Amino acid sequence: MLNITGQKPIRLFLILGAIFITNALVAEFIGVKIFSLEKTLGISPLNLNILGFEGLSFNLTTGVLLWPVVFVMTDIINEYFGVKGVRFLSNLAIVLIIYAFFIVFIGIRLTPADFWPESHINPGLPQAEQDAIRSKVSDYNYAFRLVFNQGLWIIIGSLVAFLVGQILDVFIFHKIKKWTGEKKIWLRATGSTLISQLIDSFVVLFIAFYIGADWSLSLVLAIGLVNYFYKFAIAIALTPVIYLVHYLIDSFLGEELSNKLKQEAMRQKIIN
Repeated sequence: MLNITGQKPIRLFLILGAIFITNALVAEFIGVKIFSLEKTLGISPLNLNILGFEGLSFNLTTGVLLWPVVFVMTDIINEYFGVKGVRFLSNLAIVLIIYAFFIVFIGIRLTPADFWPESHINPGLPQAEQDAIRSKVSDYNYAFRLVFNQGLWIIIGSLVAFLVGQILDVFIFHKIKKWTGEKKIWLRATGSTLISQLIDSFVVLFIAFYIGADWSLSLVLAIGLVNYFYKFAIAIALTPVIYLVHYLIDSFLGEELSNKLKQEAMRQKIIN
């Protein structure tokens, strides 16, 4: 019997791919919630003035917690498995995200059981607490639809932005690595992420809100800049993590196998 999981490169690809796809999929679904970064940190909103729009703060989609992880994983996978590895996982992620949205689309249209709206309430709680929960979610099925039923333009925008971001990340990563060789991991990993995230930040807003919600272009640009400021800071902060992951992978593979994978990855053509 062929021992697939016993082969280190295959096992590594499965682990990296699982982390990549899981983070991309979860980011799509938690992204419906907008949170205040300042209030979460216990500070007052910054009230920025950008392109004439006053009172802008770091009100971010919750998906920004995971998208930086996706782009870091893109660079790691690119390093060891090349363009083909990233392209395969990106296409697979897109298919699985579409599938997940399709299942959710069906799920929110199913007629709920009569007892279900009350099923989330712990009967062991005092009556007053049970009543308080009921008052906050008077229609549990409506709340379910509200959370999971993301707009079509938002879904399209996020998928297109993800795909464009991945293509740019791979292209820039390889261009920088050809220039620097094996040195300066931070430059090719962080640099490619910073540029791809810049485009990603505006693509999703342009499609979802300029086209889909009739926002002005200046408002899209202003909010896109706020989002990118956050992504820029996180990309810089994650640079040490990239080195740590490289160290762990190289230790797992061994120097000879690690170098072999990297060399094979670099020989792959960016565009077939």
